[in-house]
Amino acid sequence: MTSDTDQTEPVAERADGLRDLLAGARFVLWDFDGPICRLFAGYTADRVAGELVDWLERLGLKELLTEEEQVHPDPHVLLGAVDRRRHRSDLVAEFEERLTREELRAVPTARPTAYADPLIRTWSALGVGLAITTNNSPRVVDEYLGTRGLLDCFAPHVYGRTRDLRLLKPDPYCLNRALSALGAAPGQALMVGDTTSDLTAARRAGVPFLGYARNEEKAKLLRRAGAETVVHSLEPVLRLLWEGGGGRGHA
Repeated sequence: MTSDTDQTEPVAERADGLRDLLAGARFVLWDFDGPICRLFAGYTADRVAGELVDWLERLGLKELLTEEEQVHPDPHVLLGAVDRRRHRSDLVAEFEERLTREELRAVPTARPTAYADPLIRTWSALGVGLAITTNNSPRVVDEYLGTRGLLDCFAPHVYGRTRDLRLLKPDPYCLNRALSALGAAPGQALMVGDTTSDLTAARRAGVPFLGYARNEEKAKLLRRAGAETVVHSLEPVLRLLWEGGGGRGHA
């Protein structure tokens, strides 16, 4: 049996790590699907992936995907796979446009991540520069943020999927675009992400990383990849800002 001290020390260490991350953040780069909302909460990603595979099959091109990819639940994995085999082709452009339409269709039923909206507004009110760095379409991000009244907190700094799909995270391209546009040094920024590709992109860009994991399985993946600070809720982040333990902006 562990003592009360043994049980509380890890919690205190995590709180200290979070406080240190927030204190140094004059700019925050947000991943979109996960930390800000669950885009496919009411219109599941695996359903979208299945429909895209069916479309390829109707074209007689299903064999572009491996058997594992054909049943993969993440449409972004399928997009990347098709792009690797038919880079810059009309097929890839059509695939990406179909995925964008499905993402847009999901916006009305997207579920806001708890505490994300007030956290975004609080950071914005503190003068912290905010940007979106995502593998989703920027059109989708703009649409969702508009429905939440949050677009002004980010605009014009929304950096999403481009025509060159090789630049999706884990490539740091969208992070570097955000840093350059914000006039931010990497060490002044913080990335909030929920996947190992977010973590890798942040490392490559030299940006400190805060992992968000809505369940323990996702938290384990992030920790195994080397994420030092992972939260299951954005509430402690918001609480630290309210208590004055977070960063102040660049203005």
